[in-house]
Amino acid sequence: MFAPIAFLCILYSLKCTPALQIRDSNRAMLLAAAIQHKCKVVDLGIAKDTEESIKEHMDAALSSDADIILTSGGVSMGDRDLVKPCLANMGKIHFEKIRMKPGKPLTFAEIVTKDTLKPSKTVLAFGLPGNPVSCVVCFNLFVVPAIRSLSGWSNPHLPRVHARLLHPLRGDPHRQDFHRAVIRWVPDDGSGRPGYIAESTGQQASSRLLSMKSANALLEVPLVGQMLEAGTSMQAILISDMISSPFDKLTTAPNQLPSHLFPSAKSASTDLSQVAASNNAEVKVAILTVSDTVSTGAGPDRSGPRAISVVNSSSEKLGGATVVATAVVPDDVEKIKNILVKWSDIDRVSLILTLGGTGFTPRDVTPEATKAVIEKEAPGFAYVMLQESLKVTPFAMLSRAAAGIRGSTLIINMPGNPNAVAECMEALLPVLKHALKQIKGDKREKHPRHVPHADAAPVDQWDRSFRAASSGRGCSCEP
Repeated sequence: MFAPIAFLCILYSLKCTPALQIRDSNRAMLLAAAIQHKCKVVDLGIAKDTEESIKEHMDAALSSDADIILTSGGVSMGDRDLVKPCLANMGKIHFEKIRMKPGKPLTFAEIVTKDTLKPSKTVLAFGLPGNPVSCVVCFNLFVVPAIRSLSGWSNPHLPRVHARLLHPLRGDPHRQDFHRAVIRWVPDDGSGRPGYIAESTGQQASSRLLSMKSANALLEVPLVGQMLEAGTSMQAILISDMISSPFDKLTTAPNQLPSHLFPSAKSASTDLSQVAASNNAEVKVAILTVSDTVSTGAGPDRSGPRAISVVNSSSEKLGGATVVATAVVPDDVEKIKNILVKWSDIDRVSLILTLGGTGFTPRDVTPEATKAVIEKEAPGFAYVMLQESLKVTPFAMLSRAAAGIRGSTLIINMPGNPNAVAECMEALLPVLKHALKQIKGDKREKHPRHVPHADAAPVDQWDRSFRAASSGRGCSCEP
């Protein structure tokens, strides 16, 4: 997917402390994070904690035609924390404190440019806290969605998944705690079903940058003011790639998981039929990532976790869907076919989503492998996904995605782009539950407005069609 680039200016406010050297860690972090999110960055350096210096740097930021201005530090309650007064004088502050931990001093304002030589524009200004962890947490939770929104993303928020705690954790009674953690996928998350487990990165002080080093998620700890037991399920916001995603070869041995929490945890080779037998999901979903890069370990799998998150969040709309199997294979027709046949014929999953390998390059062979195993084609799914993707990029027309039915399994080729996966699933949701029930042989599963022929009023069909078309009511089959 291609999107406009958001322009950012980064200003680092440094307290004037004589004879004391302070490491400038925040600016390096913000520069790297902004570039990672495809932003064009203007680094304005370090400003002194004086009204004049901050104002001078802010004026420079506005003149650079930036869409977003980031400052770090100078937003707390000290005598020399002057970023907030500066933002108040230049624009409108929407909030200057937020009930979260870490990141309470976060400030957000809008500034309308007044350059007479250019059209006026509204610039978003984020006053990020000076503590390193607070700074990067606020960047992920507030700045990243803003960047994505300005870049045209239909869903700018970071993906969320449910994860179970590996150990007890205390909830703050007053502020929403975003606990830094490492989450990974296991065959049994303690509930008898596959899922994510979460492990804290240790001491959570807002000045301890080490707590962010290995974190790939922020746990949204409930406001309970008491200890949460191991095994408690809560939402986790994904902020980086999975260290051990469902598509990596799980190497977690049974004795590495607490036996009291995971009594039925087995080795990574847990057979899918055993996992599926431990749950009674009405709709069993399997997700296959097709990628030479991911299968060889040369790059992370970004689409897999996103697809799992989408399925989990849409479980009810899909009729109680659960992801029961995941895998990664290279762009090889035989390997793709083998796992599609296994999941369809032996494991009897309801829905298989393949991710990637649908383009024009010589190694894009997912459609060929899919067409070789399906018994009935279902071109409507590919057509709807194409329509949805064309709203975002004209390059969507290069997709050769296929869809079809093998036995009682529906197989759908989806794009390899994580955002495209979410967009395409959203487009298919209205009919997937209906389709999956029909594949299972439920002839009672009809359209909500369907009227059996025996019960239909005896009306001349030609006359009815003519009257419907003439009155502008739409489809002639509507009552």
